[in-house]
Amino acid sequence: MPTTPRARARAQTMQDIVRIGREHLATDGAAALSLRAVARDLGVVSSAVYRYVRSRDELLTLLVVDGYNALGDAVDAALADAPDDPKEQLLILARTVRAWAHAEPARYGLLFGTPVPGYDAPADQTTTPGTRVITTMQFLFARAYERGMLTAPDPLPRVSSALSGSFEEIRGQFELDLPDWLIARGVTLWASLFGLVSGDVFDIYGTDTFADRGELFELQVEALLDMLGFSR
Repeated sequence: MPTTPRARARAQTMQDIVRIGREHLATDGAAALSLRAVARDLGVVSSAVYRYVRSRDELLTLLVVDGYNALGDAVDAALADAPDDPKEQLLILARTVRAWAHAEPARYGLLFGTPVPGYDAPADQTTTPGTRVITTMQFLFARAYERGMLTAPDPLPRVSSALSGSFEEIRGQFELDLPDWLIARGVTLWASLFGLVSGDVFDIYGTDTFADRGELFELQVEALLDMLGFSR
């Protein structure tokens, strides 16, 4: 926490810049973000805001990190009171991601929608917050596997030595003893979940195609959990 008046003032200004940036993201879109517009709403001359944020790309990075952490916080909060059941926790995680995306479509779009032209998110700043939900999923997969809740495919899929090496790096990164087949299926669940949410939030289905998209989502997530190896 900032301990001096100057540090506290700077921290507050940075919070205000991010808040105003979120407002402009929602109204104007990521590609139209402007530090000049942020400075105007902040009530300072444009040159003053550059003391805090040096470029549009730096502002975008702040918003990306802010968005990933907001999503991660929402998932953590939802799981805090969840029953000690990995399947139920994965259902809650999926519902929370969808609910957050619908509540924050502009922020979700920045994270998982069309890339902003000319902007590359710096991995050193965005990887850790960007993988919070994925990390939580990995630990839930591991917990379900350790408890014998998942049925392995028969026969086991063939995995090349090169891909198995990638899976070994994932095992080492998360310090989890997951078999190759579960890592492969876990990646499928992760990618499919965000694909389902994107299809819904970005209206890929069409306005009147399905009577109840919430019910459709529940059926889709149940199918993904079946794929992962849970029994009904």
